Amino acid sequence: MARLLTKSKYLMGLQCPKALWIMFHEPDKIPEVDAATQHIFDQGHLVGELAKKWFPGGIDIPTDDFMGNIKKTKELLEQRKPLFEGGFMVDNLFARPDILNPVNDDEWDIIEVKSSTSVKEVNHHDVSFQKYCYEKAGLKIRKCFLMYINNQYVRQGEINYKELFAMQDITEEVDKLSSDIQERIDLLFKIIGSESCPNISINGNCTNPYACSLYDECWGVLPEDSVFDLIRGGKKSFELYTNGCTLIKEIPDEFKLTANQCIQRNCAQSGKNHIDKDAITKFLESVEYPVYYLDFETFNTAIPLYDGVKPYQQVPFQFSLHIQDAPNGELKHHEFLFEGKEDPRSAFMSKLKEHMGEKGSIIVYNQSFEISRLKECAQALPEFQEWVEALLPRFIDLIIPFRKFYYYNPIQKGSASIKAVLPAMLGKSYKGMAISDGGTASLEYLRITFGASDGTIASADDVKAVRGNLLKYCELDTEAMVWILEELMKLTNL
Repeated sequence: MARLLTKSKYLMGLQCPKALWIMFHEPDKIPEVDAATQHIFDQGHLVGELAKKWFPGGIDIPTDDFMGNIKKTKELLEQRKPLFEGGFMVDNLFARPDILNPVNDDEWDIIEVKSSTSVKEVNHHDVSFQKYCYEKAGLKIRKCFLMYINNQYVRQGEINYKELFAMQDITEEVDKLSSDIQERIDLLFKIIGSESCPNISINGNCTNPYACSLYDECWGVLPEDSVFDLIRGGKKSFELYTNGCTLIKEIPDEFKLTANQCIQRNCAQSGKNHIDKDAITKFLESVEYPVYYLDFETFNTAIPLYDGVKPYQQVPFQFSLHIQDAPNGELKHHEFLFEGKEDPRSAFMSKLKEHMGEKGSIIVYNQSFEISRLKECAQALPEFQEWVEALLPRFIDLIIPFRKFYYYNPIQKGSASIKAVLPAMLGKSYKGMAISDGGTASLEYLRITFGASDGTIASADDVKAVRGNLLKYCELDTEAMVWILEELMKLTNL
């Protein structure tokens, strides 16, 4: 049976011929979709369903029967109604439009629906392949549109689907790509038909426009402390690697590096830490006790769940707060984890305000996140506006000594994240925890609160276990900040 080039495989081939070949010849090497990616797919499905409301009278064509879907699509074309998820197969090409909208007497518009908030080049390639397939199947295509999320929309009451979406005419961009699309298709079929896998070295396309499914396999061969761990390496890293330099410690002295990149190379070569005691001391002198170590957990959805929320806006549902009255003093811990499907922000802010004193530094890690969440909450809940404004000058960002390389340990691999700094400074880590990152925390909270994507509702035992894991994870985030700050004080003898 001839191999079928679908839209998704076409886009895969444009990004990485190697991945395309493996998809056809060694599909077992393609890893299963992870939870984060599946969440994106699920969000896309919800967005797609809502987009159909733009076209009343449209017909959903079932997709569970592949050939039946194609046959039904042909039959329904004659009715000249909007068609959702119709299938077209011609010359070993297959595409299924989100929406085909009839215009004039015998033409159609393609409407591709995306859950993203802007139009990207890959979308033009996506629709150009579709248009090519449909025209080969005999359709007359008038225009091509991309429907995407308007991230300035604010929910008030029922979702206003007209305001939630933006629509952009991409016909011109699609037509430009269509001029030589057959050449690209021929090349991809040649790759698919080859007996050997293309020899493709790692490159910038591995994460552009998406993270390739084979990323871990291809990049996993790199040694520890490779040039790709170079802070803000970008093109420099690829240039070094292409010229045979694999390790940071091997970077020639004459190769132009930034000051922080030089610190990395020096540490890689010596195996020792870099510590700027004067800079660390100056940073620590800004800390005023009592100190409040604070961390938030949030979730976001493409379609806002609550009034006053924008698409993909981060909604805080949990915090951990450690309070210390004096250096190396006793710790008091407070925590909050919302329970229920309602908007958590009012309860979140009330509980946080209850525990925050009027004086003392507020230590966070990467302060733009927590500050932005507080400002957004205050905008939606004006009763907290004055309180939030008084809090903001007290924030101190613990990431600064590591982002600015006042302290650097080669174990960090160029990263200033708390998950890299904690093991580098103290030999402790998040390994072994049931929830060990913010992305998983968000997805698990959504799952136990609103149910899984397949409709499964979490059991009472499952909910209890997940809530316990969420509390442990968030608590470690603030406890880690305590340990890190105290370690910085030891290094400077404060």
